[in-house]
Amino acid sequence: MTERTLFLNGTIAEESWFDDDVTPQIFKEELNSGSGNITVWINSPGGDCVAAAQIYNMLTDYKGNVTVKIDGIAASAASVIAMAGTQVLVSPVSMLMIHNPATMAFGDHAEMQKAIDMLGEVKESIINAYERKTHLSRAKLSHLMDAETWMNANMALELGFADGFIERSADKKSEEDDKSDEDTEEDNDGDDDEEDKDNSDDDTDEKKSKEKTSSFLFSRTAVNRALQNKLERHYRKPENIGGTQASDLRNRLDIIKKYI
Repeated sequence: MTERTLFLNGTIAEESWFDDDVTPQIFKEELNSGSGNITVWINSPGGDCVAAAQIYNMLTDYKGNVTVKIDGIAASAASVIAMAGTQVLVSPVSMLMIHNPATMAFGDHAEMQKAIDMLGEVKESIINAYERKTHLSRAKLSHLMDAETWMNANMALELGFADGFIERSADKKSEEDDKSDEDTEEDNDGDDDEEDKDNSDDDTDEKKSKEKTSSFLFSRTAVNRALQNKLERHYRKPENIGGTQASDLRNRLDIIKKYI
């Protein structure tokens, strides 16, 4: 049976307002249009977390293997959907982002408290999906979400959000041919075997070292804090430009952040 390919591109929404929106109903119709193993390509900035939860549940309940391939970005709610894959593969140039859920609320302090409590529960449900995939602690995942964490492909692999890289068919065939050639070779010299093993271990250590140095996390919270500290150090003196105090700059930055 031929493996089917589905594409999840664009904003995730409960209802479609634009042509690039992905809704649970649209995705369900495409998902149930056939059977067998599927590959889901994801390139989405995220969207509605409830709609994402519905799509996540559709994929986890699907009667076949689900290979998720992130070729661009899986951010916010889209990263939750990605966790439903039997196998999650990332492009070397793709990104994955996780952060706290957000909403809009209007009313008195009681209504605000309801919104806060609701967001707390939504965050816990999102952590459930991340925890099942990565096996990281809930505290670790919560901190990553608090910081609005961006991961490149290597870091996504390192933290367990992904299982491997998307590879070209030609590369896979080349690796299979190389493995076949190695299996047919026979070496009767024990010393040579030991030397080859040592060299292989060195190559593996070097490869791991390179992969680790090329993985990174980008935290918007950390960048904002570093910028604030730099500005405070620069304007710490009383003779600052225009008489602007560091505390005033911090207050202005806090206001600006709410609208970014």
